[in-house]
Amino acid sequence: MKKNEKRKVAVIGGGTGLSVLLRGLKTLPVDLAAIVTVADDGGSSGRIRDELNIPPPGDIRNVLLALSETEPLFNALMQHRFKNGDGLSGHSLGNLIIAAMTDITGDFFKAVTEFGRVLNVKGKVLPASNQSIVLNAVMTDGTIVTGESQIPLSKKKIKQVFITPKDVKPLPETLKAIDEADLIVLGPGSLYTSILPNLLVPGIADAIKQLKAKKVYICNVMTQRGETDDYRASDHVQALIEHVGSSLVDTIIVNDAKIPDEIAELYALEGAKPVECDAERLQSLGFDVIKGTFVQYENKLIRHDTKKVSRVLLSLLP
Repeated sequence: MKKNEKRKVAVIGGGTGLSVLLRGLKTLPVDLAAIVTVADDGGSSGRIRDELNIPPPGDIRNVLLALSETEPLFNALMQHRFKNGDGLSGHSLGNLIIAAMTDITGDFFKAVTEFGRVLNVKGKVLPASNQSIVLNAVMTDGTIVTGESQIPLSKKKIKQVFITPKDVKPLPETLKAIDEADLIVLGPGSLYTSILPNLLVPGIADAIKQLKAKKVYICNVMTQRGETDDYRASDHVQALIEHVGSSLVDTIIVNDAKIPDEIAELYALEGAKPVECDAERLQSLGFDVIKGTFVQYENKLIRHDTKKVSRVLLSLLP
């Protein structure tokens, strides 16, 4: 590595968890690449995907804004969701702009890159694939649920998830970012609907496994109803192994701080509870475990403390 060259960190996921983490990581002296799922099929993203036959822009939009260096008012404008208007209602302005730029450039990834320049994004934002992906789940009763947004609503236990089409191709720039990374970070985020859709794109998990760099999984703080009910930290990791094999990660970051009762009770109303930090089980499986107080609270919402997590990740860089 050349003198003064920044270490490269590739973060893989989607949803709120990824965006929250990136807001902390972008303050560090690292070269960031965010690899984002394109399996979303709900709301504005799903409508744009179905009507325009392009990958869903929602998770990409959130990551772009998390890494942007624009004024807060501009960010609010990009996140603005129309409440009225025939055809406009429910759409966010940022999604519509990405769709328009895809139409102009003729390529989804090129549109994301150009929009990133407009937003003065720190780092690269890379879709896992330049094609739309449909996420499917096989439930323990044998039924198949199709659609990322529908899986948690089925109220059944997930046995396995898979993507269609099976021959979807990874974005070459995404594989390059993985290959060049000094640190790979998975999560935080929904295990089955934000993290695994990236890893199931052919070539991505294999590229991660072949890497000599440190590979970290940030475990969710709370379980998710319809997705990871009653999961301990080791159950999250076991699900990754069952889907894409071992050697994917070597280090697990997991919160072991007690969640305040009044906040835990609010989450319990939504069927969520704290993920048990079963560190001994993880260690018996051969993982390095970093446990500690990695949470903060925003308006009674539990979020990872991105400053603390970012400091840990920085310490793992070579």
